[in-house]
Amino acid sequence: MDMKYSSIQLTDLPDEILLIIFQKLNNIELLYSLIDVNPRLDNILNESIFTNRLSFVRFLPSYLVVRKSILLFCIYPLFDRILDRFCVHILPKVHEKVKWFDLDSSSIEPILLAANYPNLCGVSLFNIKPGRLFQLFFGKIFNFDD
Repeated sequence: MDMKYSSIQLTDLPDEILLIIFQKLNNIELLYSLIDVNPRLDNILNESIFTNRLSFVRFLPSYLVVRKSILLFCIYPLFDRILDRFCVHILPKVHEKVKWFDLDSSSIEPILLAANYPNLCGVSLFNIKPGRLFQLFFGKIFNFDD
């Protein structure tokens, strides 16, 4: 057999190998790219290791030079098209498995309103102003006024 013309596709790999590969990747990018590709991949991606904690922020390194180089991380929101796909297609499918969100000020409302999260036990909030927190927790998403 001439290997020059042979091709192996991702779906040719056994589930165990796919799990190992997928665990090395970012959950958000993985779900965004591969959910709804085929039923087999959907089944693998529905494993709790890929849906327990979803981080809707990107942490990008930034160096601050003072006397020494200090590595800082700047926090950026995801692109709107990724957020939209999650809110409309992905979160309604995996909502029961989500236990933790990492959210920034622009993703809080769309993510929390996209589905009911019965197993959600924590949310990390980034780049949010105190006034915005007050609006959220004493407004239309959460109501702690009582």
